[in-house]
Amino acid sequence: MKIIIPMAGRGSRLRPHTLTTPKPLISFTGKSIVQRLVEDIVAICDEEINEIAFIIGDFGSQVEKDLKKIASDLGAIGTVVYQDQPLGTAHAILCARESLKGNVVVAFADTLFKADFKLNKKNDGIIWVSKIEDPSAFGVVKINKDNVITDFVEKPKKYISDLAIIGIYYFNDGENLRKELQYLIDNNIKDKGEYQLTNALENMKKKGMKFSTGKVDEWLDCGNKDATVYTNSRVLEHNKLNNMIDRTAEIINSEIITPCYIGPGSKVKNSKIGPYVSIGEYTCITDSMISHTIIQNKSTLLNAKIKNSMIGNQVLFNGKSIDQEISIGDFCEIK
Repeated sequence: MKIIIPMAGRGSRLRPHTLTTPKPLISFTGKSIVQRLVEDIVAICDEEINEIAFIIGDFGSQVEKDLKKIASDLGAIGTVVYQDQPLGTAHAILCARESLKGNVVVAFADTLFKADFKLNKKNDGIIWVSKIEDPSAFGVVKINKDNVITDFVEKPKKYISDLAIIGIYYFNDGENLRKELQYLIDNNIKDKGEYQLTNALENMKKKGMKFSTGKVDEWLDCGNKDATVYTNSRVLEHNKLNNMIDRTAEIINSEIITPCYIGPGSKVKNSKIGPYVSIGEYTCITDSMISHTIIQNKSTLLNAKIKNSMIGNQVLFNGKSIDQEISIGDFCEIK
């Protein structure tokens, strides 16, 4: 089986953090978003994954090495392909046309999920969905009594269904998908100005292919700062029975309210940390009170009283004795 991960988007809603780090490489609880996503997909597939193809922009050679390592750690070959223009979901997937063969999972790298099931291959494909209150910003599906999808609608202006497509798909035959995506490009078939995967799915359905829905227990978004901080709290909650303080971390005269993650080489002194705080590697925190926050690597925080916040890599923050919500990108100094 192959996994295709489109992740070339700029992540503008998560700025300033994505100015220096691609959104899927943003880390919390010791893993990047894309690593956690791939691991969760491997768990539900319950079979050998022989290739993971990452569709990226101009992210640099180190990012490419990191992505290939994620794949190799899972026993798969990692390949990297490029999407030079943001022309829609169908165009993004087609950039990995050489990998669209056999059984394929496609997963967009701005979402995480929790699910307790194994892949059911009885139909031509599976579309993972989640019930939401306002489906107008998402692609949605309608289903019949047998859980077979009857309609795909992209961002409906009127209510069609509350089953939103979360961005994870399974196809029994990747070549069929490739042909339908290519058809959209060749015939310049667009929806809302872009080549949409939902149009290809609709064409496949009209040709008699059957898609069922896969429902997740929880859908976790990483689109903006607030959503990512919330996702961090949910991941910490799901893993709260594990010891998430690295043995090399130093905790001096401080209170840690679990669940929290404290990475290798980090130091916490005279502080109250938690709940729901993720601290990366070699970060130092002194005289601070921090909750519901993500802090990356090699940063220094002094006198910080913060919540619902994100702090980037190699940040120096000397705060004040008042509650603050902050979002600070990499390599910044605030005194």
